[in-house]
Amino acid sequence: MMKQGKRAKSRAAVKIELADRLKKLPPYLFAEIDRVKRAVSRTGRDIIDLGVGDPDLPTPPHIIDALHRAALDPGNHRYALDLGMPVLRQAIAEWYARRFGVALDPATEVLPLIGSKEGIGHIPFAFVNPGDAVLVPDPGYPVYQATTILAGGEPYYMPLKEEHGFLPDLERIPRDICRASKLMFVNYPNNPTAAVCGKEFFTCVVEFARRHGVIVCHDAAYTELAFDGFRSPSFLEVEGAKEVGIEFHSLSKTYSMTGWRIGFAVGRADVVAGLGKIKSNLDSGIFQAIQLAGVAALRGPQDFLTEYLGIYQRRRDVLVDGLRALGWNVAKPKATFYVWAHVPSGSTSGGITRLLLERAGIVVTPGNGLGPSGEGYIRMTLTVGEERLREAVERIKKITF
Repeated sequence: MMKQGKRAKSRAAVKIELADRLKKLPPYLFAEIDRVKRAVSRTGRDIIDLGVGDPDLPTPPHIIDALHRAALDPGNHRYALDLGMPVLRQAIAEWYARRFGVALDPATEVLPLIGSKEGIGHIPFAFVNPGDAVLVPDPGYPVYQATTILAGGEPYYMPLKEEHGFLPDLERIPRDICRASKLMFVNYPNNPTAAVCGKEFFTCVVEFARRHGVIVCHDAAYTELAFDGFRSPSFLEVEGAKEVGIEFHSLSKTYSMTGWRIGFAVGRADVVAGLGKIKSNLDSGIFQAIQLAGVAALRGPQDFLTEYLGIYQRRRDVLVDGLRALGWNVAKPKATFYVWAHVPSGSTSGGITRLLLERAGIVVTPGNGLGPSGEGYIRMTLTVGEERLREAVERIKKITF
């Protein structure tokens, strides 16, 4: 009995310690927002959630029907191909040709992903060695920074300033950082600022990448969510882009399929292959029924998007016009379903975020949580109905800042 007691005590004394790479990570912002939201909700407070960019509009019925049919086929219940079904890779290439006029080889330049986040999160592991620099937009999607740290790289933050159109000033990046850089993340239409860019900026990115030997990773998740006649270009439309990098895209926002987890990377073949090698060692591919639903999305009717964009645009106008009427300084975005608003004078991003939650029951994202250059802003999403947005404006109106 004594020996058993000693063994039990020994087991209890074992210390579990996180790896250093995890200790370096800041808390994942959107997980923290969700935690706080749930805590406030438990008090019975009516919460208007303008925090996380998760579409509330339903996945179009023809996509759901395709999933249902495919899920009934036992042949789709087994392991999927790591690199995606040929029919899906072909559908992705066809969509790029129709939408952007970009020719892709489905066999070597297209890689389906378990959501574009998976590909963005894995790409540094294919090309970044410990100590290498990765150019990361600031503010930006938190995964760019996190995956760089997890891969042993060093994030170099490229400030996105309003006076520069929320585009990184590539000429201000120090030469030693340029020499040490392996990857550059860019993202237009942009999360969180909702900024857009033209082909001229992408041309500058290609020239920079050629000069410094940097792999460009363009996150293009929001190209289809555009308003007022704006059409967002693909990075790959620019001459030489396919020689220096890849583009990530997702069915999540366009087709309201965030929970389905399906996206893709396209572009330079050896970069796609490097990412594919990581995937083949870490996952077993996308459930084939979801892949076939993805084919239905890309090849099926696209007219629903006109309706959905109209809904988002009306919501944008309700929120932006309402905030402007209260004296807020906020631009009307041409794309994405985000509104990037200056906080009232004398306030901070964190202070306004807390005030809106505690006094108005409104969840927003603090700009500084997305990078130091986001201080002085908050991000609001358009993923709730017009009436809820009007209610949010009315609640804000009652607060004294």
